[in-house]
Amino acid sequence: QLQLVESGGGLVQPGKSLRLSCAASGDSFGFYALGWFRQAPGKQRDLVAAVLSGGDTKYSNSVKGRFTISRDNTKKSVYLQMNNLGPEDTAVYYCNAALGSERLGLPSTRWGQGTQVTVSS
Repeated sequence: QLQLVESGGGLVQPGKSLRLSCAASGDSFGFYALGWFRQAPGKQRDLVAAVLSGGDTKYSNSVKGRFTISRDNTKKSVYLQMNNLGPEDTAVYYCNAALGSERLGLPSTRWGQGTQVTVSS
């Protein structure tokens, strides 16, 4: 099974950019669907962006046009480029991986420990 470690979070001013990285260890990385979720205080954990094993991507409406998800199978990594950040993007961001018939977001799939992103002036 994959183990996931996120990095790149921090404090950033509104309108600025941040790039999150998620490094995986384990086998068959290229076969996994990968996603970034976020959870703000008092709210549920929601999908931000996903990239399938074949490269197809999808985004939540709230980040479409601002965020870009990408994967590098040779580095066993997935990235989230976040541009034009706003206070509403403040949350803990989690990397998620699902294999085969698994569905992203389920507790039984692989999760990182999360990285905090705070957007504030």
